[in-house]
Amino acid sequence: MSGLDDLFRKEASTPSSTDHTDQSFNKEAWVQKKQELRQWTYDTIDTATLQVAQSGEAFQRYLDVQSRFDRYSVSNALLILAQKPEATRIGDFESWKEQGVFIRRKETGFYILEPGESYQREDGSTAISYNPKKMFDISQTTAPQKQDQSFLPDERTRIKALIERAPVPIAMSDSLPQEMHALYQPDTRSIIIRRGLDAGDIFRALAQELAYAELDTGSKEYKRSESSFHAYCAAYMLSKQFGFTTSSFSFQRAPELLGQMEPQQLRAELTRTREAVQPSIVRMNRQLSQQQRQARLTEPTR
Repeated sequence: MSGLDDLFRKEASTPSSTDHTDQSFNKEAWVQKKQELRQWTYDTIDTATLQVAQSGEAFQRYLDVQSRFDRYSVSNALLILAQKPEATRIGDFESWKEQGVFIRRKETGFYILEPGESYQREDGSTAISYNPKKMFDISQTTAPQKQDQSFLPDERTRIKALIERAPVPIAMSDSLPQEMHALYQPDTRSIIIRRGLDAGDIFRALAQELAYAELDTGSKEYKRSESSFHAYCAAYMLSKQFGFTTSSFSFQRAPELLGQMEPQQLRAELTRTREAVQPSIVRMNRQLSQQQRQARLTEPTR
């Protein structure tokens, strides 16, 4: 017999009257706790949704989080905003462990939702259940903290990545009004941009007009005015993520435009903004990654 077997005998310790460690797993209690946690996440999402529409500053904070976590849904961006708004890079316990990184003592996680199993509703339609998942930000781990975790190439390279493989043609023009930097034209599905702009104005103007192009589904009922706020937000998010100044942006109209909406309707508007900017983010990241790989291949060996 192993000299350690006694550790697993009941008589190895004398449990107190409140010690329940020898009881079997209580599945019903576990299910109830899981349901309560799921409901808490839904309630938190609704509360955060309403809060972002209360002021321009609150709305801008949401956009900042969504721009950092562009691959995450609006609901998960709202959950991060409500629990860990300063987060920059997140993962669950196992994913950090696989990277050789561990969670610091006394750190508490926060929750997002991940897709679970599909199920059938009473009306016969199919839906997907979502389960809370505990996450930790890199600041809560043993991973080394870096001031600048993302490499940003020069402005010309970033603008080139924005226009490379754009969904519509882009051409220079001298015909735009003085106050207009660029314009998406739905009749020709093209963008024209003023000559002689500086890098920041070029990027912000094109980011906004590309968002208009993404929101144009080709319907004859397309109206630029119905997409203006979404395109404006998309330009901010893209500029924020790729290092162009955002000081000219203001979201003081957010309460006026969104403040009377119900949470579900408001999230639909936020999702439309995310859908307007996501293709440009994906395209830029792909182009910049390819350029980085090519640059490494052409570097002289030492």
